[in-house]
Amino acid sequence: GEERVSDDIVVAKAEPETARQRTQEMQQEAAATSGSGLQDVFFGFDKWTVTDEGKQTLATDAQWLKANNGQALIIEGHCDERGTQAYNLVLGEKRAKAVRNYLADLGVDAKRLAVASYGKDRPFCRDHTEDCYQQNRRGHLVLKAK
Repeated sequence: GEERVSDDIVVAKAEPETARQRTQEMQQEAAATSGSGLQDVFFGFDKWTVTDEGKQTLATDAQWLKANNGQALIIEGHCDERGTQAYNLVLGEKRAKAVRNYLADLGVDAKRLAVASYGKDRPFCRDHTEDCYQQNRRGHLVLKAK
């Protein structure tokens, strides 16, 4: 559902049961992903090109995905806190799509790979340092709940 706050602002509302189910689903996805050994891919500032290190990581991830053919993946694009929300949502999407495309190039069925962008909304690290920003500029791989 949604609620109109004013003429130009609409707020999404989640029913309590739906919110509980989604929270439980996210917890299951996180647990399944951590047990899989899948690794995130990191990006440079204002970049969405997969680096050589990222390609090595994705090669290992692709091997796991091919060996576990029944698993579907959500590739989340994340950014550091700098830049506008709109800019970071687009950049996050470009990062997630770059990861998806590289995995598909390695032979993973693209139908198993969904893309989501969170921009700067879900930081891994909250410090205001370059080391922290680097951890937030990532393509995060999450196994979909079955």
